[in-house]
Amino acid sequence: MAHTAMSGNGTTAGDDPLQTAVWRLRSRGCWADAAALLLPDTPAAALQRASLLVERCLYTEQGWEEAEDALRTAEALAHSDDERGAAACERGYLAYAATLLAVRDRADEARAALGRAAALIPPGAPARALLDFRRGLLAENLTRSPQAARAAYRRAHAGATAHSDPLLLSFTWRHLAGLALRDGELAEARHGFTESLRIREELGYLVGTAPALVSLADTETEPEASRLREEARRLFRLLGGVPTWLARQLSPMPPAAGAATA
Repeated sequence: MAHTAMSGNGTTAGDDPLQTAVWRLRSRGCWADAAALLLPDTPAAALQRASLLVERCLYTEQGWEEAEDALRTAEALAHSDDERGAAACERGYLAYAATLLAVRDRADEARAALGRAAALIPPGAPARALLDFRRGLLAENLTRSPQAARAAYRRAHAGATAHSDPLLLSFTWRHLAGLALRDGELAEARHGFTESLRIREELGYLVGTAPALVSLADTETEPEASRLREEARRLFRLLGGVPTWLARQLSPMPPAAGAATA
């Protein structure tokens, strides 16, 4: 998610037609097709291509080698601190995804790469909000430190607000709500999940809408909870079973609410 939904990235009127096409494919879970539109001949294009293929790994649990190849290209082309920092952020996110999905334990690599990114990306820079969010993911899901995760998510939320990044806001709302739900703060959780779902629907971020529906369902009573889960199942089937990990939460007997993944 290095390239989130800010103006200029295909989500607003008047954006570059290429970015609009990339966003439409990405939002429907067609990451490989979106990446194929980008020639990795500049640092920005190589990084965006890598970020798409890294995101595909998290949602499909496939494509690891392609993501590694694209990331190495982005790292080779990066020259400025901002470019090197952004590439390190993607490196950390890929290692995090591999660890979270039990492909291979790369937790140390994830921490080191995100730490390197933090040394290169200055506070207040647009890319810092995404980095803060990903550091929150590590704290929540690998280190099991909800307090550190909450602090990182709040920094990311403030940064996403300051830089008008609604897609990242949908993620920070969602993960802050997940922590609130774990703490038994039902009203706060419902508000956060509602905001996340609203943003994703407004952006047309279909691949992230089903998870948002399921999370909101965990805060609702019947019959609303069942209606939300059925809508999530419809979208999940429409997108060919993506994200793959959502299948467990859409089973006839859903597990207890857990960490929001995406």
